[in-house]
Amino acid sequence: MSKERVAQLEYSEFQSAMLDEAKRRRKAAKIIAVLEHFQGPLTGLTVGDVGCSAGFIADELAGAGAGHTLGVDIDVPGLRRAADRFGGRVAFVCGDGTALPFPDGSLDVLVFNHIYEHVVDPDAVVAEMHRVLSDRGVLYLGLGNRLGIMEPHYKLPFLSYLPPALADRYVRAFGRADHYYERFRTRRGLRRMLRAFHVWDYTIPVLASPERFAGSELFSGALGRLTRTVLARTPRAALRTLLPLVPTYLWVATKTPRRPAGAALPQPPQPL
Repeated sequence: MSKERVAQLEYSEFQSAMLDEAKRRRKAAKIIAVLEHFQGPLTGLTVGDVGCSAGFIADELAGAGAGHTLGVDIDVPGLRRAADRFGGRVAFVCGDGTALPFPDGSLDVLVFNHIYEHVVDPDAVVAEMHRVLSDRGVLYLGLGNRLGIMEPHYKLPFLSYLPPALADRYVRAFGRADHYYERFRTRRGLRRMLRAFHVWDYTIPVLASPERFAGSELFSGALGRLTRTVLARTPRAALRTLLPLVPTYLWVATKTPRRPAGAALPQPPQPL
């Protein structure tokens, strides 16, 4: 039988990607670019990174001008590393996402980047983020898709499609782990998880205009230029048919209705 899910403590101790500083900072640049396109600079705002681990993204948020930057995680070794390096300008807190240690409506911006599949109760975490976000606040979400063909953690095709017991056997058969912990949702399931929010989809805008969102490494060389051109010129209706299989969604969510404030894009963000 599949093992019962418990909190993934000390995640940075067994997931080396959390300590890849260059990659984490590149992710942060994309996050900041999306946030600034949607709402403008972070200058003076109170910003929280939920699932901050070793703190590289939180440090970049502080460097982008946030007035107060907070990093929250249950990864104690990661938090120690983060506090040792970045504690001078980021406040790191050991806390569970289902009980965030902040008052109602106290944060202007939240980042929740590739975290939901790792937590025991993502719906409870989303409800907490809704509680602590201000009425005019903005939530950035990087969300893995269950129907993405290549599972991102174990690099096994169709792994996330399987029921837990079969997924456990799959990862064991290839020597990747003793069981499959992560739980992804489909696009429809993710939208249901965020039903209390107003959501804008930045997935296609970032793919079609990576240079505007600090994501030029997504498509390099001649093939990359061709891919960007095709994405920028393809009718949105045609691209929309591919969205159910896109491996990662980039969404921006708010508690009250808002519209992106940034410049026009070849493929603009769309409300969900």
